[in-house]
Amino acid sequence: MAHPRVVVVGGGYGGVAVAQQLDAVADVMLIEPKDAFVHAVGTLRAVVDPAWEDRVFLPYDRLLSRGRVIHDSARAVGANRVSFTRTEFVDADYLVLATGTAYPFPAKFLESDAWVVRSRMARLREAIGQAERVLLVGAGPVGVELAGELTSAFGDLGVTLVDRADDILTTIDVIPQVRDSIRTQLIDRGVDLVLGAPLGFLPPMDVGRLHDFTVRTDAGVEINAQVWFRCYGNRAVTDYVTGGLLDARRPDGTLSVTEHLSVAGHDTVFAVGDVADLRETKRADAARAHGRVVATNIADLIAGRSPSAVYVPPPERIVIPLGPDGGASQLLDTSGVPRFHGPEETSRMKGVDLFTDLMAEQFHRLDDVTEHSRGEDTSLEYAG
Repeated sequence: MAHPRVVVVGGGYGGVAVAQQLDAVADVMLIEPKDAFVHAVGTLRAVVDPAWEDRVFLPYDRLLSRGRVIHDSARAVGANRVSFTRTEFVDADYLVLATGTAYPFPAKFLESDAWVVRSRMARLREAIGQAERVLLVGAGPVGVELAGELTSAFGDLGVTLVDRADDILTTIDVIPQVRDSIRTQLIDRGVDLVLGAPLGFLPPMDVGRLHDFTVRTDAGVEINAQVWFRCYGNRAVTDYVTGGLLDARRPDGTLSVTEHLSVAGHDTVFAVGDVADLRETKRADAARAHGRVVATNIADLIAGRSPSAVYVPPPERIVIPLGPDGGASQLLDTSGVPRFHGPEETSRMKGVDLFTDLMAEQFHRLDDVTEHSRGEDTSLEYAG
């Protein structure tokens, strides 16, 4: 008897969690254009340290035992069918949408081939090594973390962080101690904070390219640099949905979901990760948790049961590393009160490893990553 077919569109944190958990009980097809999983939590570290690339790019070939990974892009997705072209398609008994968000380079990549991204990152590191100053536009979590990686790896590099808001990290809900600690650490590292006014215009070249430029904020502050990055602009990728699924698509691109993470109005279609319309920050651990809930519910449906798993966004936890040896965090104590954790604790929790071993183990690549890292001049070593 044939197993029901589960088609997972998107091979990020949530998608691979669903695919792997259902591999034994369903005919799983994972649709993902990239030839390697991108561990986005570690990409900013790979910007400054090439030894981290093997920790960030994890091939899919060992992920599933029975299921298949199809390296292609879903062009049109209905409730029961995923089309690649006008004539090529696959039908699904259960469908999982897990395409995440688009974000500017180098936090995320558009390229499907890892070797292309590696080449681009090599050129980027060369440009940073020749630059005197880097401009980061956007002082949210990505801008702050990138400033931390740059100042940890390039001690003589000048970094300017610009934001229209009056302070850093205004896009997330953090207690004052976290924001104050991150701000102090950045200033101690020599980062220039230019806050309270937007840029009048963006630099006239692509991000990551080496070229002298001058820009000004609307308040008249002049900034000279040679490389810049845009650290804002998250956008849910769901422009492929068609038919009745369009009714669940919200103006920001996310999809309305039930407590079981099924797409509103569709009992056999689910959404996980950044595309799910949930009141929580977009985090890798949240996407993985979504994946576990959806896999449980699809297994229930396959067995003829009602969905049993419910997703309730947990209390926010925020861990912001500044390179391998800095940062600040906000975790809840046993009574549910947010508590501040400083650089040393943040480094132990996330800053040194960035959860790379966890992901390598999931993709059955832990031995490869460990072997490749031995004797290398990695960020783990210059953390001290």
